[in-house]
Amino acid sequence: MLAKYWKQIGFIILIIAILFNITTKLINKSSLKSEIQDSAQYMLEQDKNNNTTKK
Repeated sequence: MLAKYWKQIGFIILIIAILFNITTKLINKSSLKSEIQDSAQYMLEQDKNNNTTKK
């Protein structure tokens, strides 16, 4: 019986895995504002480090 329905069982497992992945990404999603602030802070730190090493 399992051999007869292996494609359907695999497809259902695949759908569950995809839904789990999507919900995990939505729950752990950070806001755009915090991403932009973190990127700007990183760029300022890198610029400061580059300026201090060049002198």
